Amino acid sequence: MSTPLRIYLAGPEVFLPDALAMGREKVRLAAEAGFEGVFPLDASLDLAGLEALEQARRIALANEGLIARCDALIANLTPFRGASMDAGTAFEVGFMRALGRPVLGYCNIGADYATRAARVRAQGPFPGDADGADVAIEDFGLSENLMIEIAIRESGFTVFTQDVAAGQGMRDLGGYVQCLEALKAHRDRLA
Repeated sequence: MSTPLRIYLAGPEVFLPDALAMGREKVRLAAEAGFEGVFPLDASLDLAGLEALEQARRIALANEGLIARCDALIANLTPFRGASMDAGTAFEVGFMRALGRPVLGYCNIGADYATRAARVRAQGPFPGDADGADVAIEDFGLSENLMIEIAIRESGFTVFTQDVAAGQGMRDLGGYVQCLEALKAHRDRLA
């Protein structure tokens, strides 16, 4: 029996109060699809007694190590703390794409990036935000910034979008399951 392909599960779910439970569920669904899911909190690190910068460094390097040992990446691109996806998840997408491995994504808001950015701008700037009325909003009809969505499309996949109930952006796994199904359908490309 061959070893299942390893899929890095990127997204802001790591910030949930029940992040480990969410990770276990995503790993379980990956296993049902015939993959080994790798949730970022899988890197059991002893961070006790370390300065904040050293904790951050160890977390970042551990996650890069996990990504490097995976065959593909599925990212939750649902907006997090603004109009766009989680910044750490964006880095992970780029890191996996730079490794030349498949990247898939899902977004639990159906509105495209330009619509979301305009809505955030209409609420008024928050302190330190560099946005302004004279600053262009990227508008290519894509779900996310063009660098993210094109990375996924160049991997041979698409971003799965859906509108979910309010407050469920990090919890609804319908788009995640669609990504797993797409991977299953193209398993031969990953071997």
